[in-house]
Amino acid sequence: MATEQILLRLPDHLVRRFKRAVPVRERSAFVGRLLIEALPPDNADDDPLYRAALLVEADEALNAEMAEWEDATRADGLDTPPRLP
Repeated sequence: MATEQILLRLPDHLVRRFKRAVPVRERSAFVGRLLIEALPPDNADDDPLYRAALLVEADEALNAEMAEWEDATRADGLDTPPRLP
């Protein structure tokens, strides 16, 4: 597997904790495991939240209703100047 070196800037206190907790020769693997767990999968199309968002964007009736609400509330609170005490 090809690898690439990257430069990260972290707060000093976090670097100290990292160095105390993770042995020198295990640090790259440790960070790699964290990234694998934290990042979305390569095939983001399989993400259920992403698929749900696509369905919402494609729903014409919902988009029309959202546009009506946006038009109705666009100036809410903007047409009257604030009251001074």
